[in-house]
Amino acid sequence: MMNPPPLKVPDRLFPSAAEEAPRANQPTAVPQTEHPAYRLAFQDEEFLLREELRPVRFQLELLKTELALTEAGIDSTFVFYGSARIPSPEQAAGVLAGAVTDRDKAVAERLVAKSHYYEVARNLAKLAACVDEQGHEPCLTVCSGGGPSMMEAANRGAWEVGAQSLGLNIVLPHEQVPNPYVTPGLSFQFHYFALRKMHFLMRAKAVAVFPGGFGTFDEFFELLTLVQTGKVAPMPILLYGREFWNRVVDFEALADEGVIAHSDLDLFRIVETAEEGWAIVKDWYSDSVPAR
Repeated sequence: MMNPPPLKVPDRLFPSAAEEAPRANQPTAVPQTEHPAYRLAFQDEEFLLREELRPVRFQLELLKTELALTEAGIDSTFVFYGSARIPSPEQAAGVLAGAVTDRDKAVAERLVAKSHYYEVARNLAKLAACVDEQGHEPCLTVCSGGGPSMMEAANRGAWEVGAQSLGLNIVLPHEQVPNPYVTPGLSFQFHYFALRKMHFLMRAKAVAVFPGGFGTFDEFFELLTLVQTGKVAPMPILLYGREFWNRVVDFEALADEGVIAHSDLDLFRIVETAEEGWAIVKDWYSDSVPAR
């Protein structure tokens, strides 16, 4: 007795939203169809931007990037934090020339003195970036805030060795265009800082923190708090610039005052070179290499 042919069962019985949307956009023009109430909910921008829809927008910002990174096979990142104002060595002369007052000149000189960290971030990204699966362990995808300066240096280093990298940009009052080294398909824009910061850490296996301002402090101290409280597993946290950090934050004083434990000072390592930082990351994962 011959086996009957297999049944051809359709994948779905209902048309998808992608199939229905074009038809919904071409209704017969009558007063009812021209009113906003008739729009499909997911095509109604005015509806989606209502205050009451904030929880839905939170979910969308979380899910869009999550799906894209999952589909790209990215689950281990090396996150770079740092200032958007420190010039690259190529820009240093222009920063000095643009300073007019004595105060501006002093600030420009200090920014230029930190410009070598652009090259440090760039070289660290080259060491860490996922290029291939052979002989390159641990394999981490470089992730930055997508903007200029230290962020650009990180994406540039990955780009120069042929690796893809992430850029998590944020809408600001002044336009912040993604730097040209971010992989286009991995360049994301956020409205909510909270969701952006979640994506920074959801796949992070190492973090490098370069000299920076309010934003860098916010990201760095939130990470320390999450690790300190057990909300995030310990990971290599590299703090670049001993002179800068010892000048702007007295970590020992925090411990001496009793508001943190002296053991909390072991949550991060102060380093100076790309090679020094990368050695710490490699040693950390010597027995447990993170998956690509």
